[in-house]
Amino acid sequence: MPWTKAKYPDSLKNFMAPVRNKAIDIANALLEDGMEEGRAISIATAQAKEWAENRGKKVMRDRKAS
Repeated sequence: MPWTKAKYPDSLKNFMAPVRNKAIDIANALLEDGMEEGRAISIATAQAKEWAENRGKKVMRDRKAS
C-alpha cells in the first residue's frame, strides 16, 4: 500500500516532516519495484536519516516531557 503525507507507518511519526516525506518517497519507490512493505520502510527510514544528516537537517522531533 503506498503511503502519503497523511497516512504513513507509525514508525515515522516522530520524524521531522521533511525527513518523513523523504522516507515516504523512497519507500513508495521501493514498493513500486516490488519490495515487501516491512523491508521497504526499513531501507527508506535509514536512507532518509542519512539524507537529513548529510544536509544538517534535524531528524527527529523533540520528545515531550512527561
